[in-house]
Amino acid sequence: MSEYLIYFNQQWVGDHSEDWFRGRGPLAKAVVDEMKDAGVYVFAGGLEEDGPVYSADPTSGTVMITDGPFVETKEFLGGFAVVEVADEEAAKLWAGKLAEACGWPQEVRRFGPGPQ
Repeated sequence: MSEYLIYFNQQWVGDHSEDWFRGRGPLAKAVVDEMKDAGVYVFAGGLEEDGPVYSADPTSGTVMITDGPFVETKEFLGGFAVVEVADEEAAKLWAGKLAEACGWPQEVRRFGPGPQ
């Protein structure tokens, strides 16, 4: 079994009405519940768009903690799920279900081996 990250950048969401988003919430929750029932769910969550962001930078020899993202970018992570599945095909299946429920694209990446 391998763990996969399924994620989206906030900019992929697009502009939608509050009613549209309210309608998507139960659909996304249903997919998460399905993941749990299937035994593949590890973790999932959306990130606060306007919440605090901090960066930790050790490159000066001392770790500096600062407010804000380390790199100014137009795209930032909006939310993600981690699943533990048998193979890439299963990970893509869950990404497709999440994409359909949320109404925006998702990317899939496999985690590398953990520390020994």
